[in-house]
Amino acid sequence: MRVDFDFAREFFHNQVLFTSLAAWAIAQTTKVALGVIREKKFNFKWFVGTGGMPSSHVAGMMALATSVGFVCGFDSYQFAIAFVVALIVMFDAQGVRRASGRQAVILNRMIDDIYLKKKIEEKKVIEFLGHTPVEVFAGAIMGVLVAIISFKI
Repeated sequence: MRVDFDFAREFFHNQVLFTSLAAWAIAQTTKVALGVIREKKFNFKWFVGTGGMPSSHVAGMMALATSVGFVCGFDSYQFAIAFVVALIVMFDAQGVRRASGRQAVILNRMIDDIYLKKKIEEKKVIEFLGHTPVEVFAGAIMGVLVAIISFKI
């Protein structure tokens, strides 16, 4: 069996991919740093958890869309696809996932009430799932800036 070494070379030279991953990593690291500043302690869950400022999902997707625009043109169908998917991620981040988080708060209150009355014992559900519009906007700006820096330097 012959291994295609061009695949590995092409993969590791994919500027669009690595710009998107860099934007995600920068946003996630920023989120952790802001958490440490705010809470005065380190929490590993900030690296892998959802929610928080800025949205790393949105940063990665906007970096992807912007990078595709630089490579394929902002009038290309590839950019259109990447941009529409980025919009869906932004909508989901602040809409659906945020609503799920609000529902989790209510469910946890119900579980607390039931537990205090000694009727049932259940685990709490995760409350912080989504993003505020400001967190989504900050992630979008961060993603676009990372792509601009990556492709214009």
